[in-house]
Amino acid sequence: MRVRRIGSAAAAAGLGALLCVTAATPASATPRSWEYQALGLAAAQRTAQGAGITVAVLDSGVMKDHPAVAGRVTTGPDYFKDGLHPGDSRWGSHGTAMASDVLKVAPKAHILSVRVIDDKKEHSGLRHGPSPVAEGINYAVEHGAQIISMSLGGELFGREFNEDETDALARATQKGIPVIASAGNDAEVFNETSFPAGYPEVIAVAATQQGGNRATFSTVRTYNAVAAPGVGIVSAKNTGGYEPVSGTSPAAALTSGTVALMLSRNHQLTPAQVRAVLTKTAHHPSGGYSPLVGYGQINAAAAVRAATHPPTVAATPAKFHGNEHPAGQDGTSKTTHPSLETGMTTVGYSAAGVGLVMVLGAILISVLGRRKTRTDGAPTGPVSPVGPPPAFPGQAPPPGPPL
Repeated sequence: MRVRRIGSAAAAAGLGALLCVTAATPASATPRSWEYQALGLAAAQRTAQGAGITVAVLDSGVMKDHPAVAGRVTTGPDYFKDGLHPGDSRWGSHGTAMASDVLKVAPKAHILSVRVIDDKKEHSGLRHGPSPVAEGINYAVEHGAQIISMSLGGELFGREFNEDETDALARATQKGIPVIASAGNDAEVFNETSFPAGYPEVIAVAATQQGGNRATFSTVRTYNAVAAPGVGIVSAKNTGGYEPVSGTSPAAALTSGTVALMLSRNHQLTPAQVRAVLTKTAHHPSGGYSPLVGYGQINAAAAVRAATHPPTVAATPAKFHGNEHPAGQDGTSKTTHPSLETGMTTVGYSAAGVGLVMVLGAILISVLGRRKTRTDGAPTGPVSPVGPPPAFPGQAPPPGPPL
């Protein structure tokens, strides 16, 4: 599995007790950037600030003493198990930035930090043992997280689901925990499928630039549910201070913060209702949905208001009412299959025909050759061995040929 932190275009512990808990004091606010106005945070935070909500940030670790997160972080296990510790340059850079983005939206939420990746851009090759991401999800489920935020992703060999991760996500869904993940940053290269965003239980978040259009790097996939600001988002640095970060990582973190606001207004929201509220209140693109940005850039203020009266989401299959073939009824044109390109097919058939003729010709020549040999005096029946028959015991041998 190739796992990446979906973060910045700029830049053997088992399940057990929490390793480190900081005092529950307010964190200093991360400097605002354009997402503050784009999400409507001023209005959203007047009625909700995420109090009482724990967001599990599965990432590269969080520097809990940074002013942007101080007093709001519980440090859980390190499932990446690469021997690195806080203070190393590859420990906590990405995770600290993502935690600060969650708290920028929901300043009174609490962060459960679980380390499942490091700060490399990507990790190639298969790892032995269980998936660190799956272990992190299971830990979050068992230790009180109400939201799981994963600003990470990558390609699974063969584009197949990872069984450990799908099992862990099923447990999260059964516990009623919404899971948010980055859509991916591969649109300008391979635009490949990214997991965990591609799992059906996950709310996949694309990135937008100022104005609400898709950021050029944001992966375009039909699993995209919504989008959020993801270009030049000022975030905390693990070495202190702040820097702008771009990617679908901050977009997912900002969305997780928005969900924390929603849950602090209504603790009874199910994952399906969270998805429904986010998609219904988002700034919809033309046509209502697009693989570029899903149902559009989220609106935190509208989502918080809608959380108090969420839609009823059916948990069982519903009977379809309407025409059996609804193509064209949603304003789009009916599609037809393009005509079959027959040029190369004809060439292939011609070549096959020539080959068949050559094989049949070779067989015919062989048969005629055998017949010609027989008409030139060769015997047509079984041929006797050369020489006289052998003599039996006590019998003189037959005379030889005349001289």
